[in-house]
Amino acid sequence: MSRIAARFASLKGTRGALITYLQAYDPDPATSLAILRGLPGAGADIIEVGMPFTDPMADGPSIQLAAQRALKSGATLSRTLALVRDFRAEETATPIVLMGYYNPILSYGVASFCVEAASSGVDGLIIVDVPPEEADEIEPDAKAQGLDLIRLVAPTTDDSRLPKVLAATSGFVYYVSILGITGTRSASRESMAAEIPRIRAHTDLPIVIGFGIRTPAQAAEAAGIGDGAAVGTALVDVLAGSLDEHGRAKSDTVRRVLDAVRALAEEIRR
Repeated sequence: MSRIAARFASLKGTRGALITYLQAYDPDPATSLAILRGLPGAGADIIEVGMPFTDPMADGPSIQLAAQRALKSGATLSRTLALVRDFRAEETATPIVLMGYYNPILSYGVASFCVEAASSGVDGLIIVDVPPEEADEIEPDAKAQGLDLIRLVAPTTDDSRLPKVLAATSGFVYYVSILGITGTRSASRESMAAEIPRIRAHTDLPIVIGFGIRTPAQAAEAAGIGDGAAVGTALVDVLAGSLDEHGRAKSDTVRRVLDAVRALAEEIRR
C-alpha cells in the first residue's frame, strides 16, 4: 500500500485529512526544510511541495510571489528533490506530493525526473497543466516508479468528462472548489456539498477539496464534506507576512507557519 493510500485508510471513519502546501525553497533552503520537517508534528497528514516555476498560471499572487522568492534563493527541480530526500531522512510515514507545472519536468527529462522523484521519497504528482488527453507524456514513467498522478476536478468538469478525468487519476482526487486562480476567493458550503456526491458516484478514491480553503473553520467544513482539505495560499501568506523588509526569514518564521498549521489541524480534529 502506498503512503497516500495508507494515510487515508488510517483516517477513514474518523476525520478528514489536512493537506498543507508550501513552495520549496521559500524563502530559503534552510527555512523551507525546517518548516517541512515540522509539518507532521503540527498536524499535516499529507504535504504538498510546490515546484518553483516562473509562470504558475493556476496560482494567484501569493504563490506567484512565493515562487519568485524560491527561485531567487536558488530553487531548481533537482534541489526540490534534494529537499524531499532531506525530509525523508527523518520522516518516513507522511506522504509527499509534488505540485507544479510540466515545463520544468520536461526540461529535466520525464523519465529521469520520475526515477529520481520516487527514489527521493515522493509519493504523488499534481501537474496542473497536463490534462488526461496528454497523460501519455508522463503517466507511463510515473506508474513505473509507483508515483500517483493526482488529477484536478473543477466545478466545470461535467458528467461526460468526469469519468475520463477520474480514470487517469490515482492516490486521491483534488477538487478545485472555485473557478479561477488560487487564493482569490473561498468556496461555499452549498457548492461543495452539491459537487462532492456527484464526484463520488464515479470513483472510490478519496476526494480532497482545495483552492478556496483559507481558515480553520473552512478547512474543517471541507474535510467534513470531502475526505480532506488542502490549504496553500493561507499558509504562504503567513510565511510571507513573517519575513523582513528584504524578504528574509526572521527568528519566528518557522514557528508562525507551524502555529497556523496547528490551528487548522485542531479545528479539523474538533
